[in-house]
Amino acid sequence: MAPSAPALTPDAAAPQPVAAPAWAQRDWPALVSTDTADIAHNASPALIHSQRRIAFVPMTEADLDTVVEVEKTAYTHPWSRKHFSDSLRSGYPAVLLLGEALSGEVVHPGRADGRVLLGYLVAMPGVDEVHLLNITVAPAQQRQGWARFMLDALVLWSRGQRAQWLWLEVRHSNAPARALYQRYGFAQVGLRRGYYPAGQREREDAVVMSLNLVAQTRATQEKAP
Repeated sequence: MAPSAPALTPDAAAPQPVAAPAWAQRDWPALVSTDTADIAHNASPALIHSQRRIAFVPMTEADLDTVVEVEKTAYTHPWSRKHFSDSLRSGYPAVLLLGEALSGEVVHPGRADGRVLLGYLVAMPGVDEVHLLNITVAPAQQRQGWARFMLDALVLWSRGQRAQWLWLEVRHSNAPARALYQRYGFAQVGLRRGYYPAGQREREDAVVMSLNLVAQTRATQEKAP
C-alpha cells in the first residue's frame, strides 16, 4: 500500500481510452490537477515534489494483462483475471492510475502508451454506499502516497454519487493497510470469519471497516478557513 497528490499538471497529450464506461465519462475526474482541491489538500511530501504527470483512466479488458501481472506481484492470493472481467461486465467503477515514465525509469509491466501503471481500484456502488473491492499500488510504486491519493479520488467520486458510507474488507494480518485506513478515518466495525484464502485448507479473517462520508465532509468543512 501507499499514498496522496503531487504538483500535478494536466496530461493533455495522453491518449484517451475508446468507449469509456458512462460512469467514468460522467462522474470520475478523468484528469487530476491541483484544481482538484478535495484530493490535493492531503498531498504527501513525496507526491508534492514529484514531477510525474498522472491521470485516472477507466480500466478496460485491454488493460487486464498488465493489471493481472501487477496483481500477482502485489499479493500472495491475488485476484484472478475473471474477478476483474466480472467486475467490468457488471459495470463496477474500475480505474487505473497512470503516470508518465520518469527519466531513466524502467517501465514494467510495459504499456503501449509508455505510461506507468501506478495503481488501480475497483468499487461497487450500492444504496447510499460504495464498497471498495480492490485497491492496489504497484509494488515498485509503493510508499509514495498513491494509495491515499486513490482513496481521496474514490471519496470524491462517492460523494458525487450521494453515498453516505464507504466500506471495505482487509486481511487481519495486513497491518500496514489497516493502519492506513485508520489514519484515513475508517473505523473497524466487525470481522468476517474465514473470508480470505490463506494457504492449503486455511482461511483468514477479514476486518470490516467503514468510513462515514457525511461526517468526514462535515469535519473537512469545519476545518476550512
